[in-house]
Amino acid sequence: MALTTFVIPAGHHKDAWRRAGSRIEEVPGLDYVTELTQMAERAKIDAVFFGDVAHANPTLRGDIKTNGYYEPISTLSALAARTTHIGLIGTMSTSFESPYTVARQIAGVDHMSNGRAGWNLVTSFDGFANYSKEGIPAPEDRYRRATEFAEVVTRLWDSWADDAVIADRTGGHYADLGKVRRINHSGEHFQVEGPAPGPRAPQGHPIIVQAGSSGPGLELGSSVADAIYTAQPVKERAVEFYADFKKMLSAKGRNPDHTHVLPGILPIIGETASEAEELAAELASYVNIEFGRKQVEAGLKMDLSELSEDEQIPEEWFSLDPNMGSRYHVFRRKSVEQKMTLRDLIVDLARSAGHQWIIGTPQSIADVMVDWFESYACDGFNLNSPYNPGGMQQMCEKLVPELQNRGYARAEYEGATLRDHFGLPRPSA
Repeated sequence: MALTTFVIPAGHHKDAWRRAGSRIEEVPGLDYVTELTQMAERAKIDAVFFGDVAHANPTLRGDIKTNGYYEPISTLSALAARTTHIGLIGTMSTSFESPYTVARQIAGVDHMSNGRAGWNLVTSFDGFANYSKEGIPAPEDRYRRATEFAEVVTRLWDSWADDAVIADRTGGHYADLGKVRRINHSGEHFQVEGPAPGPRAPQGHPIIVQAGSSGPGLELGSSVADAIYTAQPVKERAVEFYADFKKMLSAKGRNPDHTHVLPGILPIIGETASEAEELAAELASYVNIEFGRKQVEAGLKMDLSELSEDEQIPEEWFSLDPNMGSRYHVFRRKSVEQKMTLRDLIVDLARSAGHQWIIGTPQSIADVMVDWFESYACDGFNLNSPYNPGGMQQMCEKLVPELQNRGYARAEYEGATLRDHFGLPRPSA
């Protein structure tokens, strides 16, 4: 399995920072996030992943958004100096950044880490007011911009040949200028002359990850991504998604084995099943139900003020419009098909944000992961620690070793780069 972990030092489970021992006072410092990353590296996980948020909305949640406290590029740059093998994936938005900036910053992390960088490409659906932008563009417009953006980034990464640097001390030539090319891109959204300001990255192209399961997102991901992060809480739907996405890759002439499908999973782990259930109940007890209601309302774009927590959202309140987004439809199915009450949805969202969550022992959780992997529902998983530091310790010291003992996770790093970890070839320029 390909295994990455989404690092939120406060924990993925909403309000888990209220638990004793959470070390929330150390967020957003470097030492604590380094400890979490080094735990993942000792477990031989492929990569750590850092999301990002474009705004902090104190009216939505009492603790704002704790995954936004670590700006990805500065964090990954610091972690590059404190780790040796684990991949370092960070989020940068195609709606707010320039392709020249993204190309040089991600390549910079790749150089500083000796080939361990990855870019999580997102188009963003909020935060536009913080970037001097009025309104939110339609999804098709955001993804059209993102497609051109990714093209410019990869062309900049290829603007230096692998052997362009000759360091000719006698003649005084650092580079063979015949092997450094302007890209002279002129498109709908960008005018970029190039070349990149420095030599080609160790991986050639740092890994590109794309998160999203909407139609436009899949179109983009199947064109440019090396890995797809997706919310797939139901195995049968995950199998369908996996098969359909691999067909999309083949139809575009891409090797379907060279883009990994990695659904998120949040494991709540105990030594026994009852211990795990007790931990799950404890974590649920920290959830602020009123803030949770507002979060569900925001995610579904519904007014739920007249609904009691023990009622289901009526089926007729939901839209079948695919443009509502993949997460919207995940929660529509949970409410309509799984008969979850509003309280159930609040706790479910607090646990997983639409991803699969499992309560159990390392052995029982590994059983599910292996079953998904063997059933072609995924190529691996993006592990979400429910609380920290204890949740990360449980994943890295209990769950991953169980997978290693069964032969489904590596016991040692075989290569030096993130492409090596993912088993992907290095692209030529």
